[in-house]
Amino acid sequence: MEKRLFVYIVKCRDDSYYIGVTNNVKKRIAEHNKGLVKKSYTYSRRPIKLSDSQEFTDLNEALRFEKQLKGWRRAKKEALIKRDFKKLVLLSKKKKVKS
Repeated sequence: MEKRLFVYIVKCRDDSYYIGVTNNVKKRIAEHNKGLVKKSYTYSRRPIKLSDSQEFTDLNEALRFEKQLKGWRRAKKEALIKRDFKKLVLLSKKKKVKS
């Protein structure tokens, strides 16, 4: 039996996004909202709400995707959440302008 893993995006009370990996999305969201770890990013930004999750069966792939998402600008994350793949492609083609 394959292990199911999920890369998830939550929207925090302060309108920021948090990205993580879990094997049980419902349980993990509840843990974030309970505030079990005072030093965690989401602790002072509760309540949080699930915006998106993507399923994986390979831990390395899930961790790579989590890292990739954490490097994305907000607009790309929101395009993914909205499943606006045309916009996601356009945003991916834009290069950062150096000052």
